[in-house]
Amino acid sequence: MITVGLTGGIGMGKSACADLLRQRGIPVIDTDVLARQIVEPGQPALEEIRQTFGPQVIRPDGRLDRKQLAGTVFYDPTARAQLEQILHPRIRQLWKSQLETLRAQTSPTLPLSHSPTPRPAEPRSNAPRSHAPHAPHAPLAVVVIPLLFETHAQTELDATLCVACTSVTQRERLRPRGWSDKEIDLRISAQLPISEKTSLANFVIWTEGSLDVHARQLDRILCSLNSA
Repeated sequence: MITVGLTGGIGMGKSACADLLRQRGIPVIDTDVLARQIVEPGQPALEEIRQTFGPQVIRPDGRLDRKQLAGTVFYDPTARAQLEQILHPRIRQLWKSQLETLRAQTSPTLPLSHSPTPRPAEPRSNAPRSHAPHAPHAPLAVVVIPLLFETHAQTELDATLCVACTSVTQRERLRPRGWSDKEIDLRISAQLPISEKTSLANFVIWTEGSLDVHARQLDRILCSLNSA
């Protein structure tokens, strides 16, 4: 089974790409979902967060107050590092376990013999139009990891895919979330610059265009992975 890490800047199209992958019958593990699961009431990570950041980050119903916690960690790099030390090892353990389960459910296949040469997947003007979604020929699984390169998770995977767009488009997509420009700046600065992410990735999808353009780029990448 070929394992792929999907990453990109905040607001640059990871969720849209994950949806397209699911439409093609490809299993997707979303670490944002795992991050929410491990801080549910009764989970050890939630208690560790309470002990580290104080009872003010826990709501009266016992759930994590995400807004209160974000107001602490995004303004304090030390606090953010503390939170990451609590969450990241647990999240990695979960997605690795889920990958092993998927691997056990598929027939054995040889891993990629080499990492594909990094290149953007922006389609040419005469590229064939993608039609009905299709599953890849080889078993494939994707893990969505926003901080993939920051946490060096690429060492656990066969290939990496980064979605990217301009900073103008990124900010336009983030403003409807209700964040101020300063809050957007803080969240963007908490990750590697997108130029670094794209230079490290094996494949890049440019998400400035329509979803159809996004899908055509993705289909070409899947074909490349199938032929690796």
